[in-house]
Amino acid sequence: MDLIEFLFPVASTVHTLAAVIWVGGMFFAHMALRLALMEQEPPTRLGVWRSVFPRFFAWVWVSVIILPVTGYAMVFVDFGGFEAAGHHVTVMHYIGWVMIFLYIFLYFQPYAKFRAEMSAGNLPAAAGHQAVIRRIVTTNLILGMIVISAGVSGRFWG
Repeated sequence: MDLIEFLFPVASTVHTLAAVIWVGGMFFAHMALRLALMEQEPPTRLGVWRSVFPRFFAWVWVSVIILPVTGYAMVFVDFGGFEAAGHHVTVMHYIGWVMIFLYIFLYFQPYAKFRAEMSAGNLPAAAGHQAVIRRIVTTNLILGMIVISAGVSGRFWG
């Protein structure tokens, strides 16, 4: 087995795990944690999000780095470029970058404002920024599900 034959399964596995961590984390946060927190008073809800966001976002940063690196490695080293990789890979590529840009915006805009308002004790303003974060996460979750669907089904597109 040469190096290329060894690296493709490693890159593919790491790529998939990074996607699962990011998209799965958004699914859990949106579909389970958010709903469970709705039973709590706003100060408690916001306090939990204040604790959850830095832990989750650290993993998202890892994913945001790993996904393009492993994706491009597979496209250019293993497939020989986008032409040979298939249309589904191009779909994943473009939507993936939209997701990354949305995440970067989320992190440096509404999340930064959320942290500042929480530190200042301004819970109503923090809640407003948390609502923006929720909308971006919802959008990225939908996009992530589309990317995963393309990745799983794309080789059958013809």
